[in-house]
This record gives sequence, structure tokens and C-alpha cells, in this order.
Amino acid sequence: MEPIPDIDPSETQEWLDALESVLEHEGTERAHYLLERLVEKARRSGAYLPYSATTAYINTIPPGKEDRSPGNHALEHRIRSYVRWNSMAMVLHANKNSNVGGHIASFASAATLYDVGYNHFWHARSENHGGDMIFAQGHSSPGLYAYAFMLGELTEDQLNNFRREVDGKGLSSYPHPWLMPDFWQFPTVSMGLGPLMSIYQARFMKYLDSRGLVKTSGRKVWAFMGDGEMDEPESLGGISLAARENLDNLIFVINCNLQRLDGPVRGNGKIIQELEAAFRGAGWNVIKVIWGSYWDPLFAKDTKGLLQQRMMECVDGEYQTFKSRDGAYVREHFFGKYPELLEMVANMSDDDIWRLNRGGHDPHKVYAAYAAAIRHTGQPTVILAKTIKGYGMGEAGEAQNITHQQKKMGTTSLKAFRDRFGIPIADDKIDDIPYLTFDKASPEYIYMHQRRQALGGFIHRRQRKAEALQIPPLSAFDTLLKASGEGRESSTTMAFVRILNILVKDKSIGKRVVPIVADESRTFGMEGMFRQLAIWSSTGQLYKPEDADQLMYYKEDKNGQILQEGINEAGAMCSWMAAATAYSNHGVQMIPFYIYYSMFGFQRVGDLAWAAGDMRCRGFLLGGTAGRTTLNGEGLQHEDGHSHLAASTIPNCISYDPTFAYEIAVIIQDGLRRMYEEQEDVYYYITVMNENYSHPGMPANAEQGILKGMYLFREGNPAGENSSLRVQLLGSGTILREVIAAAEILEKEYGVAADIWSATSFTELRREALDVTRWNMMHPAEAPRLSYVGTCLKDRKGPVIAATDYMKIFADQIREFVPGRYKVLGTDGFGRSDTREQLRRFFEVDRYYITIAALKSLAEEGQITADKVAQAISKLGIDPDKPNPVTV
Repeated sequence: MEPIPDIDPSETQEWLDALESVLEHEGTERAHYLLERLVEKARRSGAYLPYSATTAYINTIPPGKEDRSPGNHALEHRIRSYVRWNSMAMVLHANKNSNVGGHIASFASAATLYDVGYNHFWHARSENHGGDMIFAQGHSSPGLYAYAFMLGELTEDQLNNFRREVDGKGLSSYPHPWLMPDFWQFPTVSMGLGPLMSIYQARFMKYLDSRGLVKTSGRKVWAFMGDGEMDEPESLGGISLAARENLDNLIFVINCNLQRLDGPVRGNGKIIQELEAAFRGAGWNVIKVIWGSYWDPLFAKDTKGLLQQRMMECVDGEYQTFKSRDGAYVREHFFGKYPELLEMVANMSDDDIWRLNRGGHDPHKVYAAYAAAIRHTGQPTVILAKTIKGYGMGEAGEAQNITHQQKKMGTTSLKAFRDRFGIPIADDKIDDIPYLTFDKASPEYIYMHQRRQALGGFIHRRQRKAEALQIPPLSAFDTLLKASGEGRESSTTMAFVRILNILVKDKSIGKRVVPIVADESRTFGMEGMFRQLAIWSSTGQLYKPEDADQLMYYKEDKNGQILQEGINEAGAMCSWMAAATAYSNHGVQMIPFYIYYSMFGFQRVGDLAWAAGDMRCRGFLLGGTAGRTTLNGEGLQHEDGHSHLAASTIPNCISYDPTFAYEIAVIIQDGLRRMYEEQEDVYYYITVMNENYSHPGMPANAEQGILKGMYLFREGNPAGENSSLRVQLLGSGTILREVIAAAEILEKEYGVAADIWSATSFTELRREALDVTRWNMMHPAEAPRLSYVGTCLKDRKGPVIAATDYMKIFADQIREFVPGRYKVLGTDGFGRSDTREQLRRFFEVDRYYITIAALKSLAEEGQITADKVAQAISKLGIDPDKPNPVTV
């Protein structure tokens, strides 16, 4: 926007003098009130006053309003310098004789931001404090390791094995709780996930406090991220929720070093101003930390605002260039634009100009910002700290486009780094890049430990277990283990809702259950829980719902148990992750059940699902309206034929595709046992459907087979006294019912006995079989073991046919382990809208195609003629020349 010309400077000065008088005598709050009234008056009078979401390109907190750091600044500077060196040394050592990589530049720019937190703000979990939570920026991990090393938490041997994890001695590349379960809390290097997860973590803390489960007052969630990372949609996607929920327990610290991986973040603009507008517009408290203390005397001289004007004129690409050159260049190209600015720095040497620091490298400015942030109430806070990428790397990469990928530094750069930060290493030792520590009797070592003791102890302490829960026995779900009865039909989704109702009423664990939905409670038949449990709201219900006179009205409450996230699968997943790690972060086990359209699950939030595995989540994900042909009428983007494939990629995700109510009951009860009694670090993905049908009672001794992945549902009836024709039919989900119908056709119409197997988890079958195969390979001299699949089918006659509502590769997972001929039917291709019958015929997974697949397999084995198969194709009304559904 072009500046508006000043047509009456003297009048302008009168207004400014009046404002200055108010500020001096009545304070900023009074001045702010008067300005707001003036703006309101102007707008009411018809003036067009567009809202400005940005402030001047200066620090939010003026020097006179800054909290002063109580620390020993000299000691902190030496400690910070050692940490800088050690973090750089880790990466250089890692790349001396290998190519494992690492990053120097990110932490180099953020060292002060972390240092101030370690020394003055971050509480560890202790008797007096529940502990703050730190979402560290992934690329800054070497710096955090360096702190832990200097505090005695890590050894030099571990630092030497940075990014060498296979033998168990090394340190993971980034924050990975799976690989370092006692150190890291949150996996954050998949950029954008840290900001989103931290918002919902802060919100879940409010939820726990509201329900009286955990006292979380005084605890903060600190999330560190880079300015380039904010381009990820997830980074900014939840900030309006944070403001709406008044998450004053949340602090974002954005390291604005103006560079992303390949170059400037906003070379032609100003990322700090852009982010300020986004966060202020969303309702956050914004604190800008742009300029360091060395600028303060210049600001004091800037009575006409020319320096501030010049700061606004420069774009980020110029600021990057300034810091990649020297003081003379800055004098000429920054101050040199205006003679008045040149005069302002006339008494300063080029070195003095070069020392003009950025706010994110000034511990005094950072401390003031942090102090203001933790004191602020009613809003989340974001701190926008301007830094230099590769700070201290000099010619090796400071403020250069190649900085992010720099993993080596030459002798000259090392010496410059040493001299700049006062590192006590002699020239003849510099190329050894030694790690530095303080003697235990030194003031620095004592100071580091005193500061941490004052804040409750070491911050890098992840809790692995909490008090075990008493899980109800399988008999608690007795009604689901029995047949549904004549004429009583229901879906597996309703079976799940019945299980959920049983659990929330359980006296031992009922309060620990966290039902989570995106915005589909009514789709899944869960609206009955609105009144029973209520939807959690930080403010309660400030309105009378329009359906208040109905039995299942929409009820919000401060003590509500349901988390209803709106149309927001990523946010709901983050709420689930917060609940699923409560055992570690809050010392209490919570039992989250998040149900959603399966098509909008792993496909949409797969990165978060992977992170959930990394951070050792425990809980249940329910893929509702699952299957390619079950959700009829919705079409291509709603019909799921591959979520189980995505789930199978996550090593600690246990997945099932059950058909009957008793299967779901067995799976959930055993999952509760594994996760909340045994405290295994696994989570469950269970698909449930919206198709209604009768449910049989559980066959005797079926529990173990259900959990292992398959069991014999029904033995095939002999087709005749002398008949030897037999097939093995496998099915899962709703397609198992088509398998059952196909078995009847085979037996009645074609004299083929069909054994029916319910395959509750092809993925679990494959994992167990692969484990057996590996054992056999490693123990060639011992008697080979047989996989569970092989054990089930080894004495069974006939070919094996599998049909599911998912892509063929889903059931194809076990092909290697099936003895004999194996044929798979599945729903490859795009979904579409139609009746279930039409869809199953289109995708060739209905009872008739299963029948043909069985007959064709028998023909391939020479047990029947090919003509008999052709006759069956004609009789069953199948067009042999119809297009392949994969390509249509």
C-alpha cells in the first residue's frame, strides 16, 4: 500500500504530541482505548478505515518495558558458545568418514532461543510441576543433544554416533520417541506437524483439567519451528482454533532466519510481517523480536522514524544479503540510501555496524519476550524472532543459500567460529574438532545444574509407563458375543457404538474413554452420547440448542467427554494423538476412540498416523463406512479400498477388518488389555461398516483365531457321498457375507464343499508369517516352523479363494504363505455411486464372481472341466467381456 501524503504536518504533530502526553501520563492502556474509540467513531461516521494486521518492523516490546533477565549473562554466554561448538562438532564428526548427514545451520540460528528456555523457563516434571512440553524444531536436534551432553545426560560416545542408530549406541537424526523412548517426547521433523500437534496438545491439557483428571494449570506447551515451515498448510491450519479456545498455555517460537531449504522464504517480501498478520488476524498475541540491543541507541536517535522507514523498505532477500557480506556493505547499502542514516552511524566503525545484532541472537530480548509470553492470559502467544541462518558459520555458509545443506567446515571457518565465540581450542587441535565440557567444579557446570534444578530437573525425560488400568473381561461384552436374533439387523458400526457405551459406563475405566469424531456423530449413530456424555467445550454451552426439547439434543459442557472437532480430520487426529500419549505426557492413561470416514483417514492424515507410531501412541482408530462397495451412493472420493494398505505400512499399527459384532468385541477387549494393562506401544485400526445384517453368535474357541487374523467360521458340507470337490473361501468385512452366499451356491448348484474362513486381518497374518520365515532362514539346522496361515490351511483340501472389499493386494499379502493354489478378488479401481449389489458385481467381488473364481481354480487343478466353468459364467449372468473395473 502506498503511503498517504501528509497534507498538514503541523496538525499531524499536534495529534502525535497529544498521544505522547497520554502515553507518558496515563499509560499505554489508556492510549489504546482512546485510539480504538477514534477508529470506532471514524467508522461509524462512514470513513473507510481498512484493518491493518501488521505493526512497525520493530520489536513489540520497547526497551523500557522489557523484563530484565536475572541470570549470569557471562556464564550463559560461555555455556551457549560451548553448546554451539558441540552441536556443530557432532555433525562434522558424523560426516568425516561417512555420508549420514546432519544440519548445522538451523540450530546455529536458534541457539539463543533454546538457551534462554533451558536456563529460565522450561519446567521439568516434578512433585511441584507437571512439566512443560517442548516441541523442538527437528533440524535443531544437534543443539539439544549438545545441551544434554554438557549436563551429563549423554556421553561423548553417543555424540560420536550421531545418526548411527543400528547398534543402539547412537542418537537419532531428529526427535524420534520410537528410537529414543526415554529422551524425545514428540516427532516434529515432518514439517508442519509440530505446530498442529502442539495446538491440540495444549487444548487436550485444558480438556484434562476441565474433567478433573489432571491439574495442568501453570504448564506450557512450547513449539519451535522455522519460518519456512510455516508454508506447510498444517502449520497455520489450526491457529484459529488455538485463539478460539483461548489457549494461553501455548507458545509458538518461530525462528525467522529468513531462509528455507533452498533460499529465502520471502525474498521479495517480509515473512515476519506476513506471519504477524496471519496470527494477529486469527486472534493470537504476537511478540516480534526483530532487533537486538545494539540497535537501541540508534532507535533513540531516530526521532523522525527514518530508520524504521528504511527497515520497512528492505525486503528479506536484502536482509539475507546484508548478513552474507560485511559491515562496509551494510553501511553502503542499508544506511547509505539516506544521508541522515549515514550521519547516524558516522561514528561507528564497520565492525560496529556488523555487530548490530538481530533480536533472536540477543538473550536479553529473547528473555523479555518469553517472560511476556508466559505472563499473557486469554490468548496463545507467537514469538517471531529474527535470526541469521548459519549464524557463526562465516564463509562456510552464514546467510547463504547453500547453508541448510552444509555439513562440513574447513579450518579457516572453524578458526573464525572459535574466535567469534571465544572457544578455548588451540590451532593445532582445531581440525580434531574436540567436544567441550566444563569441569564439574567450574562455575559454568554448577550454574547449568542450578538452573535446571530450579526448574525441576532435566527436561529430556520421557515417561514410558503409567499406572495400569483394570480392563473389563470379555464377558462384559456378552450381548455382542451372542447371535443378534431373528429379524434383528445392525451394522458393525452400531456394534462398536454398543461397545463404547459399555466402556464409558465401566466404573474402572469409563472416565478414561475419550470419544473423538470429526463431524460425523450422527452418521455413525453416536448422537445418543451427546446428552449422556456431552461434547467438551472450554466455555460450556452459551446458547440453548434448537433441539433442546428432544431426547438426544446437542449438548456442550465444560465437563463433556466427547471431542467433536468439526470438519477437520487432521485436528481430530491430533486430539487423538494427544490422548493416546497422555500416559507419557501427563502420567494418566486415556483411551481414545476416534471414528471417521475410512477414506478420509490414513489417506488424508497419513503423515500424522506415521508420527503416531513414532511417538508410541496407544488407542483405537475406527475407519467408518469402510470398504469400496459398502458406502453405496457416495462415489469415488468417499469409497475406501486401500486404507488397510496404508495402515499396514506402520509397524506398530494393528489393523483388523471384522465382519461380526463378536469379532469387534474380541479385538477391542484384547487391544485394551495389550495397551492399557500390558502397556504395549501399539495402536489399533479397525474398519467398521454401515451395512445392516444379522450377526451370528461366536463359534467356540474362535478368540485366538480372531486375534491372529483368521479362523474357521463354518465347515463345508459334503456335496455328496462320493464327492471330493472342496475349496477354501476366505473373506473379511462385509464381503465375508458374499463368501458365505457363494459357499451355498457352490454346494447346492455345483456339488463343491466350501470351508469358510473369516480373515479378520490379512496384515497380521502376513506379519506373523514373515516373522516365521525369518526365523527359519536364521535357523537352517533346526526344524522349520510353520506360519499360522500354513497351520490353518495345511490339511485343508482344495484351492484357496479370498475376497475383500479392498484392493487385491490386501489379501495378496499372504500369497507366499498359502499352501497350494490361491486366487484373490478385490476392488481395484476408482469407487463410484450405486447400489451395493451393483457395485459388488461391477468390482467382481460378489457371490457370483466368488463362485466363478472357485470353479476356475478347480478347473486349473483338473478337478472339473473348463466347460463347466463357462456354463456357470453364463448361468450366473456374468459378461465375460465386460471392461476391467480397474481401467473404467
